[in-house]
Amino acid sequence: MMSIPKESESIINLLVEEEKIKLKDFLKEKVEISSRLFKKLIKQNNIYINDSLLGDIYYVTSGDVVTIVLEDEKAVYEPQKMDLDVIYEDLDILVINKKPRILVHPTKNHPNNTLTNGIQYYFQSKSINKKVRLVNRLDRDTSGILVVAKNSYGHQQMAKQFTEGIEKKYIAVVKGILRKDHGIIDLPIGKEKDGVKNIVIDTGKESITEYKVIEKLKNSTIVELKIITGRTHQIRVHLSHINHPIIGDILYGGDSELIDRQALHSYYLKFKTPRKHEEIKLVAELPKDMKELINNLK
Repeated sequence: MMSIPKESESIINLLVEEEKIKLKDFLKEKVEISSRLFKKLIKQNNIYINDSLLGDIYYVTSGDVVTIVLEDEKAVYEPQKMDLDVIYEDLDILVINKKPRILVHPTKNHPNNTLTNGIQYYFQSKSINKKVRLVNRLDRDTSGILVVAKNSYGHQQMAKQFTEGIEKKYIAVVKGILRKDHGIIDLPIGKEKDGVKNIVIDTGKESITEYKVIEKLKNSTIVELKIITGRTHQIRVHLSHINHPIIGDILYGGDSELIDRQALHSYYLKFKTPRKHEEIKLVAELPKDMKELINNLK
């Protein structure tokens, strides 16, 4: 027996409104818990109904309270104090406006001072005893919206939305003036043979990028971009291929003395919150270096 605790990053309480429904079906319909997570929770004895531990063969009825317990976890990476620009937070996710020139995840050659280390410290300071689960990734030199799950449920819910096609938009400053104010680049992307770049190639995977001109400058253009598919370096590859590389993108032909990284920022995200399924629209402010670049190009 357990008394129903207050909701937290580790506790989810769900009120049953249906007359009678199998527990597994209720969790799938109510909060879209995957079969994999459901089996894990049952195996760990972490689902309770009205204070009582029950298994997946049981039914729930109107007025019942289903409590899900998400176990504490040990930190995988070293916590390191870092200044994080948090633009949204609830019990399941943390959304950060990532600064440029910082790695998101530790690597063999760069095991510390990454965003993941900073997020682990943030979790520790808030007594969130969970691993850092990155929902999306950004290149080291790309700034903007990064979604982090605070538990396995939040990660499953947000990963599902990203897989199904979440609405996210980027802003880039590119070389030259685009002739069309709006267009779709539908060109397959694959790995360059014996190289480090991705390129447009017939044998590549389907890759679709939609763009819209925001402002035309003297010899450059500010562009809003939506990626319909999610290939590595997709925006950078597509813009380079149509001869409008992102300014500052040395790898794809946009080298510039005006900025020391690609002028690409993930600025908009629309999603539904994992627990209440409320629609949220977030906008991440442009970083200082991109604002200065635009002023210098006017």
